[in-house]
Amino acid sequence: MTDYQNDDDGFVSKSQRKRDMDALQDLGRELVELSKDTLKKMQLPEDLLTAVLDYKRFNANGALRRQMQYIGKLMRDVDPEPIREYLKILKGESSEHIAWQHLLERWREKLMADDKALSDFLAAFPEGDPQQLRTLMRNARKELQENKAPKAYRQLYQEIKALIPEPGKPRLWQKDEDEE
Repeated sequence: MTDYQNDDDGFVSKSQRKRDMDALQDLGRELVELSKDTLKKMQLPEDLLTAVLDYKRFNANGALRRQMQYIGKLMRDVDPEPIREYLKILKGESSEHIAWQHLLERWREKLMADDKALSDFLAAFPEGDPQQLRTLMRNARKELQENKAPKAYRQLYQEIKALIPEPGKPRLWQKDEDEE
């Protein structure tokens, strides 16, 4: 009898190949549930992006099933890990992403609490514009005192976010956001 599970030779059983293909097809199912804009940010290969967008156009069950199989086939030629990481970030399951967001929040709170924190922030991130940050801090404090909408408070967060790179961000979509 033949041993199909012999991993020493690099041989993978037919059952394992099927499980792997089903996992890629399931990943494709998650992709078709995303919005068109989110899919474009991911910078998927052109043929995979087209197949996913075509799936959204179809409404016949047979066509949807065949298109999903085709998406699964295309997924075999793509590294699925960056896609999985991005989906984790979208679902809020990435611990690195959550830790990064908490870091941004801590810096914003430090900057709001004390003017001296600005020098610490600029020492850690010298590419920051001190004048812009001071203005945002002053405006955010003023908004807080006057119970106004936190426009500058949010802008301060966005400025900090632009200066502190997200750790572990997959390269698949980094280029697109850097261009904006």
